[in-house]
Amino acid sequence: QVLFDMSDAKRQRREDEPSSPVPASEVVGPVNAREFPRFAGFATFARIPTQKEVENFDVGILGAPFDSGCSYRPGARFGPSMIRQSSRLLRPWNPYLDCRPFHDMQVVDCGDVGLNPFSIEKAVKHMEEEASKVLAASRSKRMLTIGGDHTISLPLLRAVRKVHGPVALVHF
Repeated sequence: QVLFDMSDAKRQRREDEPSSPVPASEVVGPVNAREFPRFAGFATFARIPTQKEVENFDVGILGAPFDSGCSYRPGARFGPSMIRQSSRLLRPWNPYLDCRPFHDMQVVDCGDVGLNPFSIEKAVKHMEEEASKVLAASRSKRMLTIGGDHTISLPLLRAVRKVHGPVALVHF
C-alpha cells in the first residue's frame, strides 16, 4: 500500500486542475509537510514548485553542477543536489525573522543546467544561455544559482549584464 504520492500534496492547487499550471495571480509555496513528508518525493529547493508548475515566477533557482574549472578540490558538481536535499528541512515560516519568504513572491526551481564537464568553453557558453533564459522568464528578472565552482561566475555575470546593465563582483 502506498501511503504518500506526489498527487496527495497537490502543491495547494485546486482539486479540479491537478495537472495544469497555477494561474499567475496565485503564489504557490512549498509542499505541506503534513500532507507529504519532507523525506519523500522529488527534491526541489525548499520543496517549492518547479518552473513547469506555475505560469509566471519572480525568482528562479538554477543549479550549476560544474567543477571542471578547479584543479585540486572537485565536488562542486554535487552542490545543487546536496543543497536541494538539505533544503527539504526549511520551513515556510522563519520564526527568528518573523517572515514567510515564499509567500510574497513566486519562487521556482528551474532545475540544473546540463554543463559539459570536458569543455570549459562550451560549459561557459551554455551556462550563459540558460541563465539568460531564466532571467528573461522571471517577472522580476532575478535568479539564484546554486552549486558550481568559480568558473560559472563569468557566464552568470554576462547573463545579468544583458538584463540589468553593468554589474560588479565582489570576490572574497
